[in-house]
Amino acid sequence: MVRYVYDFTEGGREMVGLLGGKGSNLAEMTRLGLPVPPGFVITTEACRAFLTTGGEPMGMSREVSDRLKAVEKATGRRLGQRDDPLLLSVRSGARFSMPGMMETILDIGLNDDSVLGLAKVSGSERFAWDSYRRLVQMFGSTVMGVDAALFEQAMAELKDLRGAPDDMHLDARDLAELVETYKTVIRRETGEGFPQSPAEQLHRAILAVFESWNGERARLYRRREHIPDDLGTAVSVQRMVFGNLGSDSGSGVAFTRDPATGHPGPYGDYLPNAQGEDVVAGIRNTVPLSELERLDPTSYARLCAHMRTLERHYRDLCDIEFTIERGTLWMLQTRVGKRTAEAAFALAAALTDEGLITPDESLARVSGEGLTRLMFPRFDTSGNGDPLARGLPASPGAAVGAAVFHSAEAVRRAAAGEKVILVRQETTPDDLPGMIAAQAVLTSRGGKTSHAAVVARGMGKVCVCGAEDLEVDTEAQRFTAPDGTVVEEGTVISVDGSAGAVYPGSVPLVDSAVMRFLETGDTGEGSAGVVDAVARALARADTVRRLEVRANADTPEDAVRARRFGAQGIGLCRTEHMFLGERRKLVEEMILARSDTERDGALAALLPLQRQDFVGILEAMDGLPVTIRLLDPPLHEFLPDRTELAVRVAAAEARGDLPVARDVELLAAVNRMHEENPMLGLRGVRLGLVVPGLVAMQVRAIGEAVAERARADGAPQAEIMVPLVGDVRELRIVREEVQRVLAEVSEASGTPVTCPVGTMIELPRAALTAGRIAEEAEFFSFGTNDLTQTTWGFSRDDVEAEFFSAYLDKGVFPTSPFETIDQDGVGRLVGIAVAEGRTTRPELKIGVCGEHGGDPESVHFFHAAGLDYVSCSPFRVPVARLEAGRAALEEADVSDSR
Repeated sequence: MVRYVYDFTEGGREMVGLLGGKGSNLAEMTRLGLPVPPGFVITTEACRAFLTTGGEPMGMSREVSDRLKAVEKATGRRLGQRDDPLLLSVRSGARFSMPGMMETILDIGLNDDSVLGLAKVSGSERFAWDSYRRLVQMFGSTVMGVDAALFEQAMAELKDLRGAPDDMHLDARDLAELVETYKTVIRRETGEGFPQSPAEQLHRAILAVFESWNGERARLYRRREHIPDDLGTAVSVQRMVFGNLGSDSGSGVAFTRDPATGHPGPYGDYLPNAQGEDVVAGIRNTVPLSELERLDPTSYARLCAHMRTLERHYRDLCDIEFTIERGTLWMLQTRVGKRTAEAAFALAAALTDEGLITPDESLARVSGEGLTRLMFPRFDTSGNGDPLARGLPASPGAAVGAAVFHSAEAVRRAAAGEKVILVRQETTPDDLPGMIAAQAVLTSRGGKTSHAAVVARGMGKVCVCGAEDLEVDTEAQRFTAPDGTVVEEGTVISVDGSAGAVYPGSVPLVDSAVMRFLETGDTGEGSAGVVDAVARALARADTVRRLEVRANADTPEDAVRARRFGAQGIGLCRTEHMFLGERRKLVEEMILARSDTERDGALAALLPLQRQDFVGILEAMDGLPVTIRLLDPPLHEFLPDRTELAVRVAAAEARGDLPVARDVELLAAVNRMHEENPMLGLRGVRLGLVVPGLVAMQVRAIGEAVAERARADGAPQAEIMVPLVGDVRELRIVREEVQRVLAEVSEASGTPVTCPVGTMIELPRAALTAGRIAEEAEFFSFGTNDLTQTTWGFSRDDVEAEFFSAYLDKGVFPTSPFETIDQDGVGRLVGIAVAEGRTTRPELKIGVCGEHGGDPESVHFFHAAGLDYVSCSPFRVPVARLEAGRAALEEADVSDSR
């Protein structure tokens, strides 16, 4: 028989799935002998049954009645008795903390008769009528569905009438009048009166808390926090204790350590002569918790002792709610407290030093998400007003600079020593120089995986995308904010990539000591605590992790930075970035070539430039693997914009001038190469098969770079990766050409040159035929960006702006599949490819080089899937290292539990 109700004396924190966070922790404190008002918990199973059937599960009411009798016996009071009545609180409590998202009803048991008894036994008419007022207000809005604003309006009108600045200045007669007003509002809005039966109040309150699990704000919060919708909430029913009975009473919230810094010592707020909801609501100014020591030294000493007990028992920072009722301290709630990223790392290190947790537990207490926040500078916005605009927080950090609207202008100003913010409607590859020069990128279009977002994250640049309320006019070189503010070029703005906000002027920056340490090893004055904690966490992660962490790097500078951050090689070197800038002209010559001779000449001019790029990268990563991807994007991306060319040619013709011959030639080439869907067109391996000499030129540059580094006593480890392979025959043809060219380089240089040849798995067909592809591939690297696009049928450049927000709101997926790997679909393809590839070639090296390689949740998936390494932008390397270590511990915990 299913049991739905447990007394606090029967549970414990190990029952959190059944009793919820609040209920299990109340039971745990009861088990520890702390002063907890008696009560019981209705389980999450009861909630799930109610949500499924629309009615309470059979037997629940009887169990509630039995547990209520036990509470009545323990307190010597009965629910509904006129004199000295038992009053109850009814609170939600899900497995995962959802503060304020579900309902609470206090003072259950009061009615027109028992309020008089409460006044008599308490000696305070005002207290009794204030408690009744709170019940009618909470019950009316939460249980009966009355608009809460109607109660607030009635309160405001009464205060205005009495000239009262706040609730505390209303007397008992005022509050009694307010109760009657509230009851009138309820009858008018619902057609029924406020229930006078305490048993009915309790029953309906419990069901209302169940129903609040599916309330709009609760569902929105769960989506944002990735909490499953099918868990349900438990309901805690507990004897009321009162902090608003006079100067010897009060309520507070306390932490066993400072949740902002992790520093030891009690920390919190106290409000004399007040209920707990008054502390949280902020309707009165609280005093520091330390003030309680002066007001009530006995209660303060007891509270500190209980806090020490809880911290040592939970072995973590604890968040506590308490009430003092006429000198008697009651503990109303505890939970592991939320803390800032800085506090999380500092606390994990401190608890390890105190012997409360092990080094492995310390690593499990921190996260890559927290480390990311610590790595970027942040704004001190305490003195600023509202932001000019808000967008998507695409790449975290904070940056200040002059707004500029064109890439070339960003480069020019930056070269002159000016800090700039590149503002565009959206960016393209042509904007890369300006993005590099800028402190941050701001766009009015695009999502978190748009070009601007992906490139900015890769470079460690601050980025806010999709600020749709901004009207960006690049021609007029200005943008207009929603409030009408016009920001001209050269105007200083501040961009907060962590919050997705844009501010006017220069907002003060707070430097990141952690980033300084990661880049230079310098702890910095006054910041050694958190920096030391981060260093210890990373060192432990490096000790226990199985996954290697490589970096996506396209330049020697990126490679050097990645190595400083702890990268164990380069998992993706994109050769197309080497064709930008001045080299674009050579690519144009190759595309426009009218003969093999002209094409070969253009390729020959590109070869030494590519070779020197590879030499620099191999030198920076000496002794570590460098995976070089052959040219991937369509060639027309290296040509001028089609519309811009057409306009130039048409304008010349309209003036009666002869258009520039090269413009005409380029326009013809662009038109010839135009594709409706270039993502699925002539790119990747397909380029190598249809453009003669392209693969040979790139492979020769790689081989000659390897030979040059080897002759210089280096230890080059170049790997050649073929993109967008869908069939093993494509890879076989390219691999044969690679081997032929490398043999020629070996013979010409007198230095043996061998490079493993592998492929990117970025098409569903490649994943499904991985066993055959592994016959030719010596390694796999999952290109999860394209694999996600082709699996979902999404165009990453379009869908986020078009309908992702609706999909997230409707819960189609909890987070963008371009941010966190879609384990059910894309992840299943990864699993198939890993299994089939290693069946063919057991020693097959497998990694991932898409954006997911630096996403904390995705790193855990790749560890479980059996990959050998993840590769991500240099700035995400420390995060991936940390999460790879945590993933290994997570796997060990699962194994131990078996």
